[in-house]
Amino acid sequence: MESEVKIGLECHAQLLTRSKLFCPCSTDYHNAEPNTHVCAVCLGLPGALPTVNEQAIRYGIKVALALGCEVQPEIIFYRKNYYYPDLPRGFQITQYDFPIAFNGLVRIESDGEEREIRIRRVHIEEDPGRLVYKGTIDTAKYALVDYNRSGIPLVEIVTEPDLRSPKEARIFLNKLRSILEYLGVFNGDLEGAMRVDANISVAGGERAEVKNISSYKGVERALSFEITRQKNLLRRGLKVKQETRHYDEVRGITISMRTKEFEEDYRYFPEPDLVPIRIAESVLDLKAEIPELPDEKRKRFITQYSITPEHATALTSDKHVADFYEAVASRIDPKLSATWIADVLKGELNYRSITMREAIKRLSPDDFVAILRYLKQGIITERGATVLIREMLDRGGKPDEIIKRKKLATISPTEIDVAIDAVIKANKNAVADYLAGKNEALNFLVGQVMKYTRGRAEPKEVRIKLVDKIQAYDLRSDAQ
Repeated sequence: MESEVKIGLECHAQLLTRSKLFCPCSTDYHNAEPNTHVCAVCLGLPGALPTVNEQAIRYGIKVALALGCEVQPEIIFYRKNYYYPDLPRGFQITQYDFPIAFNGLVRIESDGEEREIRIRRVHIEEDPGRLVYKGTIDTAKYALVDYNRSGIPLVEIVTEPDLRSPKEARIFLNKLRSILEYLGVFNGDLEGAMRVDANISVAGGERAEVKNISSYKGVERALSFEITRQKNLLRRGLKVKQETRHYDEVRGITISMRTKEFEEDYRYFPEPDLVPIRIAESVLDLKAEIPELPDEKRKRFITQYSITPEHATALTSDKHVADFYEAVASRIDPKLSATWIADVLKGELNYRSITMREAIKRLSPDDFVAILRYLKQGIITERGATVLIREMLDRGGKPDEIIKRKKLATISPTEIDVAIDAVIKANKNAVADYLAGKNEALNFLVGQVMKYTRGRAEPKEVRIKLVDKIQAYDLRSDAQ
């Protein structure tokens, strides 16, 4: 039962600053050669002193405010001491007793019910480097270390153990990603932009921590496996021990890494090379910079555009989709726009595993307005509009040119009549089946007409005309 499960998440999101947290090295390390975005500070060389990136602090405060947290008047950086090859100093600079904020809240929808997930704390820390294994973590004979990521600014958002299932964890992460992207402090499309440590326990057992899960779907799969593993142990009368585990995404399993550390094991103490930072009153004015967030935008869409709550939710879950919708809905029927963007366009994007940020390079709001206008004017059918969207997502181009090249324009009533007559004549058995009460035969005949007209006819119109012509054909047969 879900009530037996408790899940808390520690979410590490990369902040979109141009330089690292404590040095001027560029954060644009993606696609770069290993160990090329480094300096004495982020390599932890003796004598190198850190300097705080003010922009990272401002971004962290914006995140805390957006999550409804209590921003603290003073923050202090601490040393978290532990040894790992990707941690060049032998300690991580993070926050402990004096983080940016405490006590926030995120609301999610799960199985038709609104759930409140409490946020315990929000703080800033530096990212370690990256270990690259030759094979899997438990079979590799060696590992390589890339320090390009060392010192990247992260905001860590820690939840209370309020999540009840792997599905809720995924829903929460999607909501959190949406909020961070609305703030403009995070880009979820970047590799490794968000990583999650999940703490999970089943009634009757100890808590296990699954480290460094790097995808939203991975979190759901890792937690599902871990719940099953822990329940199987308890069912067999074995003990679930407190430990840290690694999620192997290739095999879909968790692997024991070490016994779980406690806070005292890290020997936290204030970072002596960084002074405490007072959060000035002027910085708290950042609240005025918080944009309209997903929940507020959803309510406005329902009121302003008179669309369904389901469409409003689908359209506001991604900032780029919401912006695209508003650009379209401001120029053409908002309800029609909502249906075609939420149901059709988003479905095509999901099928292709691309984001709106990528899609807009080939399919602009202007193009989409043109497609809907052609649809409303009857120049193209719904099927033609779908084909047009697919073609533009796959190959680009302009609507007018594609309509001509692929012959998507609707045909005249006379041409439809000719097509229907030809199909009836060529499929007399199907006509007889329909007249005998087999309604599926009508679907077959409609499909044949659509094939004959290359999808340029409107299926609803074809169906009505087919029935009329078949009935007339049957009456003529009776008269004879």
